[in-house]
Amino acid sequence: MTSADQLSFHTVIMGEGAPVVFIHGLLVGNLATWYFSAAPKLSQSHHVLLYDLRGHGKSPRTQSGYDLDTMTHDLENLVDSFSTEPLTLVGHSYGALIALNYALSHPEQVKALVLVEAPLPPSELQEMRAILAASSDDMVAALPPELQGMLQSGGRRARRFLEGLHFLTAESTLLEDLRNTPDISDEQLARLHCPVLCLYGEQSSCKQVGERLVRVIPDARLELLPGGHFLPLEAADEVSNRILEFVRG
Repeated sequence: MTSADQLSFHTVIMGEGAPVVFIHGLLVGNLATWYFSAAPKLSQSHHVLLYDLRGHGKSPRTQSGYDLDTMTHDLENLVDSFSTEPLTLVGHSYGALIALNYALSHPEQVKALVLVEAPLPPSELQEMRAILAASSDDMVAALPPELQGMLQSGGRRARRFLEGLHFLTAESTLLEDLRNTPDISDEQLARLHCPVLCLYGEQSSCKQVGERLVRVIPDARLELLPGGHFLPLEAADEVSNRILEFVRG
């Protein structure tokens, strides 16, 4: 557990070497997104940090603070206690947006970025917010088969998942915070000079974001993989392999 601004975040730290931080997405994610895929392999050669975002997994359920700047500030505090060296950030979905926002604010601290299915405001976040504001049945229907199967099986894990989902969508400011996410301009993106790997699903509605990123960011490349928005679940091995190849360079 690592303290950041009086919040005690659930973290896992593995390995030794150059620092890498993995960031999961909203609602359906926690650090297990990366703990059971790329992180253990990369920890054989790197110093790896995984953490549960606020309101997710074993981190505190706060009523507010789900805006991009606050969640980026959470990452800043965790990084400050984790490493003073330039690091690689790996993020999925909203976690990728947090990584991108951190890199724009701290370019000297970021060695490389891996953005997996990163959305960009406003259009992609509006679509995400519409899904989150839907009925529980519609929301579950939008999940990948792996998560739908877990929910249908019942048990403690399913109950915890649904409780967390209810809290974030009905008892926190998350939906309002998503609505107020500021735009990120091409001028801002063009100031990124670290290497950037953009991974998107061939069936994802977000893949046009990847096309925009590689068009604007000087040292970015786009790779399309079979699957949709939940690539770390749908194409876990391929995502892990691309991340390992890129980070080990």
